[in-house]
Amino acid sequence: MTTPTPVTTPFSAETTALEVVRDLDLTGRRAVVTGGASGIGVETARALAAAGADVTLAVRNTEAGQRAADDITGTTGNDRILVAPLDLADLASVAAFVRTWDGPLHMLVDNAGIMASPEMRTEQGWEMQFATNHLGHFALATGLRPALAAADGARIVSVSSAAHLRSPVVFSDIHFRQRPYDPWLAYGQSKTANVLFAVEATRRWADDGIYSNALMPGAIRTNLQRYITEEELDRMRAQSGGGAASFKTPEQGAATSVLVATSPLLDGIGGRYFEDCQEAGPNQPGTRTGWAAYARDPEAAEQLWTVSVEHLRG
Repeated sequence: MTTPTPVTTPFSAETTALEVVRDLDLTGRRAVVTGGASGIGVETARALAAAGADVTLAVRNTEAGQRAADDITGTTGNDRILVAPLDLADLASVAAFVRTWDGPLHMLVDNAGIMASPEMRTEQGWEMQFATNHLGHFALATGLRPALAAADGARIVSVSSAAHLRSPVVFSDIHFRQRPYDPWLAYGQSKTANVLFAVEATRRWADDGIYSNALMPGAIRTNLQRYITEEELDRMRAQSGGGAASFKTPEQGAATSVLVATSPLLDGIGGRYFEDCQEAGPNQPGTRTGWAAYARDPEAAEQLWTVSVEHLRG
């Protein structure tokens, strides 16, 4: 078995999303960005719009989404920016979004998420981080599969995190019904699920021209950290090397998402994990970079898919 050649690009950790698309023309292509009203989501949408794509911001707060859409139009001149309601923790909301979608979809950027939240559960009793970060996006992607297949070369961008190194998917107790709830283990598990999804979606859907890759955007100060104290943020910064330079701007944080969504260098490539606009290698002990072996384990990816389908069936 040969090891695929890693994807390398001319970009880096300092590259911005707009720099990634500087020489690209996405006119006629359609994108959905979940959580596109703030943080790296809005900068991802802005870069796609700047390159000419039609972009739908799929957001919980449509008023905030419309403000973001207006801002994107103002900065890019692209008025093909739509706003649609989407609550990933509510399967009825996901189903409604899918029903209203019409025509092909070229780029699905699964960007929205919550991080290290207090213990919360959906109406089904599912742990909220797993439900939002993985199950909601799983329902969205599987629901939009016909639209993705119709694009004849679609990309799914699965925004993960280095936090996936904190935990595999614990299939025996995904929802913390037996073990004590730990916000960081729950977040890490959900981010591992994002990588496993990219692996299995590519395996199942590549024949339809659909490829999915996962990525770590970097450490960025956004409202994703709403549940995290300043002291915890300082501790995280120290672990990542210390100093303000270890944090990216939202424009830099969106660059890897935009690369995975658009770069011709990734044509026909899926199931991989990217950091700082480059394909990452396996994690080395004692570091916080690269991918954990359990996050790209094909057996775990297939099991997660099966479990996720069972969740959606109720």
